[in-house]
This record gives sequence, C-alpha cells and structure tokens, in this order.
Amino acid sequence: MHFPATTPQNSLIQANSDSEAVLAWLAEYAQRPATLRSYRKEAERFLLWLASRGQTLASIKRGDVHDYRRFLAQPHPAAQWIGPPLPRSHAQWRPFNGPLSEASIQHAFTILGGLYSYLNHAGHLAGNPFRLHKPPRERSQPALERFLERDAWTHVCDTLAQLPDDSARAIAQRERALWVFSLLYMSGARRSEASQAVMGDIFEKRGRWWWRVNGKTGVADIPVSDALLAALQRYRQHLGLPALPTPGETTPLIGKLAGSQAMQQGISDKALYLIVKEVMQRAAERAEEPLRSTLQQASTHWLRHTAASHQLDAGLSLLMVSQNLRHRSIQTTRRYLHSEDDARHDAMQQLGLIPPGKA
Repeated sequence: MHFPATTPQNSLIQANSDSEAVLAWLAEYAQRPATLRSYRKEAERFLLWLASRGQTLASIKRGDVHDYRRFLAQPHPAAQWIGPPLPRSHAQWRPFNGPLSEASIQHAFTILGGLYSYLNHAGHLAGNPFRLHKPPRERSQPALERFLERDAWTHVCDTLAQLPDDSARAIAQRERALWVFSLLYMSGARRSEASQAVMGDIFEKRGRWWWRVNGKTGVADIPVSDALLAALQRYRQHLGLPALPTPGETTPLIGKLAGSQAMQQGISDKALYLIVKEVMQRAAERAEEPLRSTLQQASTHWLRHTAASHQLDAGLSLLMVSQNLRHRSIQTTRRYLHSEDDARHDAMQQLGLIPPGKA
C-alpha cells in the first residue's frame, strides 16, 4: 500500500511517501532481526490505521494519538482488523489477533514515538505527537512468574511422550514437537533465534558441541549438552539425515513437516509459537487447577524463563546462566534465582514471637 506524503526539502532521508519514510527508519534495524520484526509490525498497523482515516504521518495531532490508543484497546470494526494468527501473505490475515493489553499499547507507543523521533531528527517531520505527554508513573505490580515449576514441566514432558503416532503425519508432528521443546528448554533460546537457525549453526569445538546464535544481543555460542545433542540426533534421524550436522549445512534447525522439499524450508517464529501453544493446551486439558490455568497461559517465552530457572536451581552460577541466555544485565538473570527468596524466607524463621507476659 502506498501512503502519500510531502517530503521537506531539508530532509536527511530520501522518502516520497510515508511508506518510504518508515522503510528508511526500519533500515536502521536491519542487523537486529527480532527488533526489526517488532517495529515493522507496529509501524504497519499504524499506517493501515492512518489510511483508514485518510491521514498521513505529518497530519497526526495529539488528539489523533488518543484516538489510536482507544483503537488499540478495541480495534473496530472487528471483522476488518481482528483475525486468527495467520501468515502475512494469507488472504484472511488481519493486523490484530484481538484487543491489546495496556502493556502492549504502551509498547506500541514507545515504538511509534521512536519512529516520529527519528523522522523529526531527520527533518522529515516537524514534531512528535507521541512524546508531548509522559503518562503518570503507575505503582509497579509484581510481575507474573512466567516459568514452569518442576511438576508442571514434568507434566508437559508426559504430554509430549503421549502425542499421537497413529499416522505418518502424526509421527512427524510428534518428532518435531519433541525437538522444539528440547531445543527451547535446553538452550533457553528465543523463538526468533530458533526459527531462523540452520543445522550448520551447531558445530564442534575442542570435543564439545555449540550452537552459534545470532540473536537480540548479537552473536553468541550456547553450549549443546549431551542431552540436547541426543535430541538433535533423534530429530535428524527422523528426517533421514546423518546423525550430526556438517559445517555450512543449510537444513533448517526446525523445518516444516518431513518431505523432500518441505524439509529444506524453515518455519516462521509464529508457527513455532503455535506448535508450543498446541502442546501446552494438550497438557492443560490433562491437568487439574491451578496447573491447568498455568499451562493455558504458557508459551514459547515461558520455556526460556523455565530454562533460566531450572539452570539456576541445578546449581549453575548467575554468570553462566546470564551468558547462556545472553542477558545484557546479570540482574535480569537474578529474577529467576528463586533460591534467594527461599533462603530469605528461611532466615526469617529465626525470629520468634515476643514472649507473652503474665496472664
């Protein structure tokens, strides 16, 4: 879709439309694929909304920003804007899967504020209506612990072991699901990192196997344990491949269901998300409350958090786990160190009651 715009003569970017201006901004994030996808999604939603109102980036005033906030909280008309998760190329694709939460709306506004700031500094736009008012700081609420306790993880593993195997397609789905959960849990990788990887990214160095990940914080090597290597070998055997990857191998690390051509096609991070959600839903159906509610909420990112928590529980140091998950700050990793909370609680038991006086 083409969004017309008037380009100021002193603009530092070459853009003859809103679409071209947004593309110039997105090009700044070409080396950060996960960020690029997130920014592109929010920019596209905003441009589509502007087009539905006959507006351009330059025409937006503060009142329009308020309108957009209300729209994100309840996209209308729903049939035009809301639909199931589908590939962007699908005829029934819609920009939203449902209304956005307040946190997601704030995330979208942060991104759009960055877009306007960039275009403003480039001399392409005269101002930034997203930055005119800073919302009052709300009292922080305890974050939901998005990880699986040991009993919950055991239940998920039992569910994986009982996936259907009554047809060739069911077997292919089961083997891929087993590999997906093994990979995400034992590596702590983000779903975007896993969906983009190829078999050749896993390599041997000094008798040990590593996975070279190109992720949010750059390139890093993640240890491949013997258990993860065994899971990889099982998946490769299912695909009819040699047991171990070869240098430069371009077979997707997680591919579409086995087949002569499909095997060479990787899945999208959205498809990876849906694989995990389907298994979590199966696990939820086999569980009682409160475990059922927990599993219904669980997603790919929960596996990353679970990996961090379980690594720390197993005795790995904060530094090691932080390196494995590629956190920018070790304080991010510390959130998953539940043993510190347990120790704090145990220490408080040393304080006794004040001795009661005489009756």
